[in-house]
Amino acid sequence: MSRAIQPVQCFPKFASLPWLTVALFLFWNMQAAMGQLMPAMYILGDSLIDPGNNNYILTLAKSNFLPNGLDFPQGPTGRFCNGRTTADNLAQLMGLPFPPPYLSPKAQGPIILQGINYAGAAAGILDSTGYNYIGRIPLSKQLDYVEKTKAQITEMIGEAKTADLYANALFYITIGSNDYINNYLLTGSATSQQYTPQEYEDLLISEFDKLLRRLYSIGGRKVFVFNVGPLGCIPSQLYNQRSPDGSCIEFVNSYVRGFNSATSVLLKQLTGSLPRSIFVFAKAYDLTYSLINDPAKYGFSVVNKGCCGAGPYNGAVPCLLGLIPCPDRAAFLFWDAFHPTDKANAILASAFYQGGKDAIEPVNVKTLASMKP
Repeated sequence: MSRAIQPVQCFPKFASLPWLTVALFLFWNMQAAMGQLMPAMYILGDSLIDPGNNNYILTLAKSNFLPNGLDFPQGPTGRFCNGRTTADNLAQLMGLPFPPPYLSPKAQGPIILQGINYAGAAAGILDSTGYNYIGRIPLSKQLDYVEKTKAQITEMIGEAKTADLYANALFYITIGSNDYINNYLLTGSATSQQYTPQEYEDLLISEFDKLLRRLYSIGGRKVFVFNVGPLGCIPSQLYNQRSPDGSCIEFVNSYVRGFNSATSVLLKQLTGSLPRSIFVFAKAYDLTYSLINDPAKYGFSVVNKGCCGAGPYNGAVPCLLGLIPCPDRAAFLFWDAFHPTDKANAILASAFYQGGKDAIEPVNVKTLASMKP
């Protein structure tokens, strides 16, 4: 349990120092008192963890309106969920505040020393991914933002402390889903006409390798990669691929399994070749599939339909303003056509935080936090 921080009445010995120096002094002492497992969490990815960055760009991929955020304390923030994302849940387990959206005016000053969320809906490994939503923040652009953040932090605390902060922080990545559902699997997409499934997988892995190496060059050492879930089971694909009975679309899942397997190999290669690095592989596919195969074990009763949406499986239309969501959101695995509910996200985060190798490898996040880079 966090200890209460008593208000400080005055700082006579700091009277001649700049206000920022005083603020940073207070920040570091508060951070230590709160007993955080890691000093910071920097998040990159797509709509599964977007906290509201897309609110600030011209895009069709937005969710800053009800009923989204129905169960989130701050209401609709731009999260594609009724409540918390998996990243939110993991931040709470680590004793960290929710990292603010990078594009928010509030993401400046000492707060960025505890983390920032760069994720944006429709983002992908490929810059072209998500073109159907017009605006998006691809992973390459998010890494541009990470570099800008590092420059800001260096101005505040210096190069040595910034390097130490980045080496010990968690860099959380959820990416890849849109490279399939909002690129390769789109009707008439250029990539599906240009590449076979194996060629496309190879392209994604090649680009992902470059982007992860770039993150390492910026300073990330503890990197958490959330693999792609069973896209053939999400309501949008059940609708788009015309599932006759709500069962998963196997050919879509086979694409995902191939990409995940190649990602696992890539992360092991990166850990083995990049000094002082560790890339952990979070098995979202396996965990989500277990929720689908044995829903009663986890308290779910509906696993092939979104809680909010329209059309077959609530997969034809996203959770738009004016739509009425299901009353028992804890019974649903999916919030909308694409994204899990708060309850499902909490289950995944708990498994990644303290689970075994069936959930995450080579170590869970709790163990990763104690490792020295």
